[in-house]
Amino acid sequence: MTQTWLIPLVGGLSLVLTAVLRRYALARSIMDIPNARSSHAVPTPRGGGVAIVLAFLLALTLLIADSGTELNGIIALGGAGALIAIIGFMDDHGHIAARWRLLGHFVAAAWALAWLGGLPALEVFGARLDLGWFGAIVAALYLVWLLNLYNFMDGIDGIASVEAICACLGACLLYWLGGFEQLLMMPLLLAMAVAGFLYWNFPPARIFMGDAGSGFLGIALGVLSLQAAWVSSQLFWCWLILLGVFIVDATYTLIRRLSRGDKVYEAHRSHAYQFASRLYGKHLPVTVAVGALNLFWLLPVALCVMLLGLDGVLGVIIAYVPLVILAVRYRAGALE
Repeated sequence: MTQTWLIPLVGGLSLVLTAVLRRYALARSIMDIPNARSSHAVPTPRGGGVAIVLAFLLALTLLIADSGTELNGIIALGGAGALIAIIGFMDDHGHIAARWRLLGHFVAAAWALAWLGGLPALEVFGARLDLGWFGAIVAALYLVWLLNLYNFMDGIDGIASVEAICACLGACLLYWLGGFEQLLMMPLLLAMAVAGFLYWNFPPARIFMGDAGSGFLGIALGVLSLQAAWVSSQLFWCWLILLGVFIVDATYTLIRRLSRGDKVYEAHRSHAYQFASRLYGKHLPVTVAVGALNLFWLLPVALCVMLLGLDGVLGVIIAYVPLVILAVRYRAGALE
């Protein structure tokens, strides 16, 4: 029987752990100090995302006893997520050279793919596309990009938390309606872990997530999408749709900065959501808008893919077009 008692446990544990981490950060002066590249003006404790990591990994450990949950998926997500969280934690408390961070990211991706079985054949405009061994390379690049873009997009209060909760709960709805209940527990538990943290991170934030939390969320969401792809190709495209706000903003911004010859590894404030937060003078309307885009645009498109037979790739294109228009409207990637 599904361990439903884990759902309130992981949310409550994350809530309490975030409070403890906030008090610890204040006592040890582990603060995010505003600078020219910051989107905030007040020194704020950081590292609260560790609460998400600890609460969720504990839930995964307890979930192993649930025969209705795929063990390989738990090992893939738990191992890869733990490694990324450790790398992020060390970088939050010191500095790790970019090349070593990137190496660790690919090791985590390789671990996850080894347990998942790589990238399955996907349905593209009605045709079956099997990339074979090359698919593993594509999947590794996908996971590494997703965890890094999640780090890039964690720049204003609550935005990364709201995105993760919307994506996970949206996926849970799709799993339930599509008859894939065996996939439900992990995204549901991840959403609850993030919800406990969001209480402290909602604008105006009382603690920031930090690299340990944002990188962990990025690779966790990527692993969940690949796990779903092995069950249904349509579910993978649905995940890409649900994560559209972050994928489009980060990718469009990166392309523009690369085309201009910028050093893309340097901190900046040129994502669309950052321009929007400065335009409106607050983080709250932008964070709420991200939630609204997920609920009223991306989720309905994903439902059309899952329930009405809309081609998955076509669904991604339809979902992304307005997001690209918004990225252009809010000058994503432009000089600050």
